[in-house]
Amino acid sequence: MADTSIEWTDVTWNPVAGCTVLSPGCTNCYAMRMAARLDAMGMAKYRGLTRKSGGRAKWNGKIRLDREVLTAPAKWKRPRRVFVNSMSDLFHESVPEKFVANVWDVMASNPQHTFQILTKRPSRMADVTASLGVLPNVWLGTSVESSAYLNRIDDLRRVTAAVRFISFEPLLGSVAGANLVGIQWVIVGGESGPRARPMAEEWVDEIEAACREANAAFFFKQWGGVRKKATGRTYREATFDEMPVVA
Repeated sequence: MADTSIEWTDVTWNPVAGCTVLSPGCTNCYAMRMAARLDAMGMAKYRGLTRKSGGRAKWNGKIRLDREVLTAPAKWKRPRRVFVNSMSDLFHESVPEKFVANVWDVMASNPQHTFQILTKRPSRMADVTASLGVLPNVWLGTSVESSAYLNRIDDLRRVTAAVRFISFEPLLGSVAGANLVGIQWVIVGGESGPRARPMAEEWVDEIEAACREANAAFFFKQWGGVRKKATGRTYREATFDEMPVVA
């Protein structure tokens, strides 16, 4: 477990490390930089998971399973919102279905926590979770960075979950017309970091309007940019920290 500054969760939990660049939203992924840094610090879990390309750390496609951390949630007495695999994707094609089932067993055994799982591979998420059963403390979501990847929302709708959510972060283009039917929660955020690409306010307006129409909770995470603290997370002169209502 690691405490985190991510606004919509309390802690991160990483049973898997490593990933593969899949779409433009991955280009400046903070996790690649962090994995390279942890490797340089001598952490075996992250050894050899990135390569240098254009002077930057990039995922090389290698995946490492960390079975030792599967016991961690049982040790946390205070209920927490847990972001599962901030340093990977649980539904990466190289993660065995049996290991996903092991993670499911851990989450089922720890109902005091709420587990939030985000993937760029919602089609595999739908296929793998079909046989695992619905857990009331597990929220399942997908990342969508532009209109080119709106099909991920359709795949997410094939998933049965207590909460389905979308992270429009980094938001790299308009997603006007996004169908949010069946989606309970939406996170919006601009890219941050040294090579951050800009986010237009009108793109946020489009998503906020779609949330109101679909009755989805709207969480505005950040404007982003090279200095994200300076740009802040105020939208329309307010802070939007809406969370989904769980039956």
